[in-house]
Amino acid sequence: MYRSLALGKLKRAEEKRMPYMSPTVATWELALRLRQRREQLGMEVATLATSLGFTRNYWSAVENERKILSVEKLTKALSLLEFDVDEQRELLELREFAKQRGWWANYSALFTNELGRFYGLEQGAQSIRTYESMLVPGLLQTEEYARALISSDRANIRQVEVEQRVEIRMRRQACLKGDNPLHLTAVISQAALLQQTGGPQTLRAQLAHLVNLIEGLPDTLHLHVIPFTASGCGVFGASTFHLIDFASPRLPTRAWQETVTAAGIIDDPDQVRDLSLTHEEARQQSLDLRDSLDLIKQCHQDLA
Repeated sequence: MYRSLALGKLKRAEEKRMPYMSPTVATWELALRLRQRREQLGMEVATLATSLGFTRNYWSAVENERKILSVEKLTKALSLLEFDVDEQRELLELREFAKQRGWWANYSALFTNELGRFYGLEQGAQSIRTYESMLVPGLLQTEEYARALISSDRANIRQVEVEQRVEIRMRRQACLKGDNPLHLTAVISQAALLQQTGGPQTLRAQLAHLVNLIEGLPDTLHLHVIPFTASGCGVFGASTFHLIDFASPRLPTRAWQETVTAAGIIDDPDQVRDLSLTHEEARQQSLDLRDSLDLIKQCHQDLA
């Protein structure tokens, strides 16, 4: 019965985009809170592990999100770590969310564990700040634009995988809608509005899609364009990056950065801070929301 109630909560969370709709985020917060409480109490890993009948390595795997405790063992750990009744209830609920499978797990053969984790963080985020230079961000792409982009990457993507990867990109975009949509602040270069990915008609449809999204999601989607007239900006020459923020005040900002040869999650506070400052500088160098929208409309008209 308890599991049935948890599954019902997960379904409602997915429908309303509650913070723990993502098992990835639930697992992270659960592990983080266990580790932080142990450290606050000054309890050694070996001491806690012995009390629970675990090896030191097993408990370390719990704190590093590689293992999820059974209800019985977690309840005992919460007692040893002196969590109060309300916190114990929260953490047991987190465990139930953490045990579920996110939709992206169905495509795990197509991507690395690191990329799968990014999808999980993205789906559980409250807000994302993103920067792209030559492309429209993935969360804002049309199916045709995404297909043209993905199919062109012949060095890294097998052509038989293209349609599944397009499907993943479209499913990711569900976070923009619903009762509790993701707040997205995107900064792109004017070049992204001119680069004819997929050809002029595909780009024209993409620009029309951007206009519809911006006008349809005025409270949660803010898109800024850095014009060619901008004299200089620290983001020039930078790779794609995303800054991911969460509803829970316990969870710090995480970043995802992509280059031609590498991509990965950044959790180092100094690097995350530097990317945050870079994104803010880029936003200040960009057009305001109204002028950005007008420029997108003009580029769309020019392709007629």
